[in-house]
Amino acid sequence: MKILFSPSEAKISGGDFKKLNIDSFKFNECNKSRLEILEKYNNYLKNSCIEELCNFFGLKDINECKKYKIDIFNEKTTKAIERYLGVAYKYLDYKSLNEKEKNFIDENVIIFSNLFGPLLAKDKIPNYKFKQGAKLKDLKIEKIYKESCSSILDKFLEDEDILDLRAGFYEKFYIPNKYYTKLKFIKNGKVVSHFAKAYRGIILRELAKNKIESIDEFMGLNIEKLSIVEIKKGKKFQEIVYEILTS
Repeated sequence: MKILFSPSEAKISGGDFKKLNIDSFKFNECNKSRLEILEKYNNYLKNSCIEELCNFFGLKDINECKKYKIDIFNEKTTKAIERYLGVAYKYLDYKSLNEKEKNFIDENVIIFSNLFGPLLAKDKIPNYKFKQGAKLKDLKIEKIYKESCSSILDKFLEDEDILDLRAGFYEKFYIPNKYYTKLKFIKNGKVVSHFAKAYRGIILRELAKNKIESIDEFMGLNIEKLSIVEIKKGKKFQEIVYEILTS
């Protein structure tokens, strides 16, 4: 089974590995498009004033903006799964997993970066700032990655069950061409956002700890404070609706 996952705005700085090498990425067949996007991003950082970059990054602190005025190709890297620090990643708590559990994540989770495109969790990336939905000149990044990477992802996933744990925005990058499973979280009858991020991380952690290999196995997984209230069957996917229990 493969799991589709979102990135996050929050990231760690620095890295334990050498500079960026996109040829080492799992989905390096996307590199023509990836390199075009990264070069335009890098040039934009190089040629823009700090005020322009603050606006682009969505930041007010000039000193914070200066941290991202870098040459992205020469920054140290770390695994994508360890680069991100958002809510889902905090609840995943990758560092506390054992080596077999980490390997499960490394090999089975695809993260959809709005700058780097589809990444396997173990692909090594530098720190960067690119807020969700940001526009880089005339590039339609989601469309570029969808057009250049979808067939590659389809091939990679053709013999796999697919669990889509992404936020809805990242469906713009890729929609599986085979039947897949997605999740919805409700509390007191209302769809939730923050709690959804947390439970995506919790579920991913449970998948790794239990080495879940199929949707059937996933359906039998008992996750604390979650109860299935509905399974909606569609033509292209099924949606499992979870109620978040308050006690």
